[in-house]
Amino acid sequence: MTRLPYLKETPSQTAGPYVHIGLAPGAAGFDIYERELGHDIAGPHAAGQRIRVEGLVIDGTGSPIKDVMLEAWQANAAGHYAHAQGGGPVEDGFRGWGRVITDFATGEWGFDTVKPGPVPGRNGTVQAPHISLWLVARGINLGLHTRLYFEDEADANAADPVLNGIEWAARRPTLIARRTGHDGHVIYRFDIRIQGEGETVFFEI
Repeated sequence: MTRLPYLKETPSQTAGPYVHIGLAPGAAGFDIYERELGHDIAGPHAAGQRIRVEGLVIDGTGSPIKDVMLEAWQANAAGHYAHAQGGGPVEDGFRGWGRVITDFATGEWGFDTVKPGPVPGRNGTVQAPHISLWLVARGINLGLHTRLYFEDEADANAADPVLNGIEWAARRPTLIARRTGHDGHVIYRFDIRIQGEGETVFFEI
């Protein structure tokens, strides 16, 4: 039987720095686009409370992962998404989608937006205000899907069908962002733990 030589991974088989070069080239040092896709989620005319979301992506050893790319999807303050079946009109410039990468030195990520409103769920239910997140990094070749909920929406969170669908109730708090503030700005802190104690809930979509 002929033994085939060992083949190394190709660029198509790993995320790593290729994610940044292809999808966020400015952060990787490549001045390609006049305006990079995904930097402005809400636009200048969106109604509602302006907020900032910040966090880390943390590995199983408790260390920040510093080469992560995250994409965010959300409704506007009225609970409408920016597409034809989004439930209603959105403000001019509201896209409801954004893309950020972690800081290469600290691992911190963050974006500015407006706090979303509740949105319809299945079978007449209502979903609590939330932001959907998708992330990839070196070693995460299949993107991970999760959600960010807001700790000051306790009543809405308690009735949310997705949160209630998580059988192990003790894990539901891993999807709740903590409200903080700085110089009058509302900040929500959301650290994502890939594995280990306090591992964030991820969804199959």
